[in-house]
Amino acid sequence: MKRVKRTVFAGAVCEQIVYNVGDNTKNFKNSKPKPRFKTDEERERHNSEIARRHHAQLFNEAFRAGSSLYSTLTFDDEHEVHTWPEAERVKDAYIRRLRRRFPDALIFFYKGKGKSTERIHFHMVSDGIPENIIREQWIHGGTGRIVTLREHNTYNGVDYGADFTGLANYLFNHWTPEQGGHRYYKTRNIKAPKKERTTVIMRNYTVDKPPRAPKGYKLVERESNEFGYLYFKYVKIPEKRKRN
Repeated sequence: MKRVKRTVFAGAVCEQIVYNVGDNTKNFKNSKPKPRFKTDEERERHNSEIARRHHAQLFNEAFRAGSSLYSTLTFDDEHEVHTWPEAERVKDAYIRRLRRRFPDALIFFYKGKGKSTERIHFHMVSDGIPENIIREQWIHGGTGRIVTLREHNTYNGVDYGADFTGLANYLFNHWTPEQGGHRYYKTRNIKAPKKERTTVIMRNYTVDKPPRAPKGYKLVERESNEFGYLYFKYVKIPEKRKRN
């Protein structure tokens, strides 16, 4: 087996991933970790984690602190929908109205259901659509909070700067099997994260011996699993918070 390292830049986040490939692998560009799973549950859990990480990378690449908006869209009693197909039709019509006005806007859209109320609601993260238009075009009840993505996001007491992975994971988890279809909707103009060339490595990286942080970044997370997969996360060193 060969050990290779892949580096991905997405917005303010850099991820370096170390994993094994077969000795005969020549094209590392599209190579992926190939762990040997003992059960189908292990395989499903691994694939779900890969999907979650890919979603977070796209999310971080798309949105920016200070300009991108996080919106909660709810239904009043008169317009409430009770099935996921109904919700899907409302979602499609709403996005069409927004894109007719702002065709270059970036949008991620999620369906969910309240834990206590069991009422269907939506979340949207967007860039390029003014707040007043988001409210104006939502004709199914009151819009909840609409907030600008923050420049400083704190996880476990550490300032991760403009890393939106926490929000991305929260929204990713809104999907349930009963919804069917895809976990989320995104506009086609969402750009892929920047992936550097995957290379064979000679150094023996471990959780305690991570790859060097890119210039201007700091290491914030490190983890490994039983399949020899190593993950290191770096974020752009955030500017000092402004005092009020």
